[in-house]
Amino acid sequence: MKVTLPDFRRAGVLVVGDVMLDRYWYGPTSRISPEAPVPVVKVDTIEERPGGAANVAMNIASLGATSRLVGLTGIDDAARALSAKTE
Repeated sequence: MKVTLPDFRRAGVLVVGDVMLDRYWYGPTSRISPEAPVPVVKVDTIEERPGGAANVAMNIASLGATSRLVGLTGIDDAARALSAKTE
């Protein structure tokens, strides 16, 4: 099945919402924690991606539209990382 998408290059979209930084930790597990029934992970890789409304704005931009994002963040490392990934 062929799907034809409209030309988004002339569209402008304002995205308003909760913005967050999604963090994914990857690594092997070798045991279960004695304090709680959760695996203990030796973190090898950390991946950070825009989440929430920031993810929506980036997806809109990937379709060729102009997107503007309005949201609040703190003043911390996560906010700086999110800002760098959404510029």
